[in-house]
Amino acid sequence: MRDGTTVNLNRRGLLMTAAAAGATLAMPRLIRAAGQSDKSMYGGDLTSVRAAIERQRAEAIKRLQTWIALPSIAAENRNMPEGAQLMIELLKDAGFQSAKVIKTDGQPGVFATLDAGAQRTVGMYFMYDVKQFDPKEWSSPPLEGAIVDRPPFGKVMIGRGAINQKGPEATFLAALHALKAAGRKSPVNIVLIAEGEEEIASPHFAQVVHQPEVLKALSKCHEVFMPFASQSPQGSVQIALGAKGAVEVELVASTEKWGRGSKDDIHSSYKAELDSAVWHMVKALSTLVSEDGNDPAIDGWFEHVKPLTDRQKQLIAEQVAHNSEADVKKLLGVQHWLRDLSYRDAMERLASQPTVNIEGMFAGYTGPGGKTILPSKATAKLDLRLVPDQTAADCEAKLKAHLAKRGYGDIEVKITGGYDPTQTEENSSLIKASAAVYQQQGMPISLSPRLAGSWPGYIFTGAPVSLPAGHFGTGHGSRAHAPDEYYVIESSNPAVQGMADATLSYVMHLYALAAI
Repeated sequence: MRDGTTVNLNRRGLLMTAAAAGATLAMPRLIRAAGQSDKSMYGGDLTSVRAAIERQRAEAIKRLQTWIALPSIAAENRNMPEGAQLMIELLKDAGFQSAKVIKTDGQPGVFATLDAGAQRTVGMYFMYDVKQFDPKEWSSPPLEGAIVDRPPFGKVMIGRGAINQKGPEATFLAALHALKAAGRKSPVNIVLIAEGEEEIASPHFAQVVHQPEVLKALSKCHEVFMPFASQSPQGSVQIALGAKGAVEVELVASTEKWGRGSKDDIHSSYKAELDSAVWHMVKALSTLVSEDGNDPAIDGWFEHVKPLTDRQKQLIAEQVAHNSEADVKKLLGVQHWLRDLSYRDAMERLASQPTVNIEGMFAGYTGPGGKTILPSKATAKLDLRLVPDQTAADCEAKLKAHLAKRGYGDIEVKITGGYDPTQTEENSSLIKASAAVYQQQGMPISLSPRLAGSWPGYIFTGAPVSLPAGHFGTGHGSRAHAPDEYYVIESSNPAVQGMADATLSYVMHLYALAAI
């Protein structure tokens, strides 16, 4: 969820030597095939698959453009049934024998299965929803999927959902199409669950996964992964061993519910004798964080926060040692780390610390010029990032209790979505297979304790599913949630894969999982 440009970039450009990676990651027992690049230890001679990918290149690009042209936006209740139906059509066209809508109290999910008669079954997570957009902010229409030259990356597709997540997901589907066209079956059976509410923090995703037939199908799986364009602009990849959880919340302060001030907006001259809903909100928000705004100060917030292990600190130290702080700052537009911390300390905070962030606030008049009113209502949108062993439910309760204790119990707390953090062991089947494929392709790899961003992987790593879960994929893209979101179609950088090469990487990944 909302990994976005910042999260993607934070997770990239980090290097671990092959020797270090090999020391901690046992590779699948596969025979390396000699010869050209289309011969792999994962799937053997993939020449026919590569040829199919090339033949189907235009079709794969058109498929992605068609998907981008239909924006399913849960926050706006826009095209949600249509988005689920298109998801089903895309899956069936790629070879899934069964794909159907799973109804929830919110937007629909999709449950699909592909039975290849294989010995091993793999779980997959898709999302079909995207973030909102303002066309005026884009250099190309956000629903057009235009392919443009973007130095230094090459030809990229610009569109809402291009990187988050339709581009990587469409690339995975292209891998299934290529296998079929080459006369091959998928080397694994696939159980796929898709949702349409990821961008609003997956409030009803558990209702999809916990359906008896879905749980029964997942019980046959060994791991769950989400397609992802993991390469940095330099071609390196980082494997995250988890992700932070998230709670999205809207706080609403109103004079009517407070029982003070005027029930409606009134001339600002009356401020001398009336309370302000806006100042009430500002004062309440200030209690949630430290004086400088950088540490959560909600009562009991750190009660269940698990410190980084020595191994996790070692992984961060390796990232810092093999990465350019200056390059990262330039890429992110960073001027200073908070409190002028060292790069290593900043990276440790990124992995280990929960956060309280104000996404946006609005109250009263915000148009041109001034309008002297005393507003009767103020709204603040927050996201709270969680780390192990915090839970979304416990944090919601703590937030409400904290506000009530300080006299702000009248402020309405609307939880719009949220989920727990995730953690996956580095010796799990998913991590081993992913690292093996990256190494086979000569990509520098690093391990990260966890994403600073979030996705609803908790539903897979937690009971009753209890499987390793994470991301895999090559290629590059960025600006998720922002204008001019892009996904590299044809790379001009030999270290970074375009869509066709990334398609072949997904094929190799399926074979690597089959061989674990």
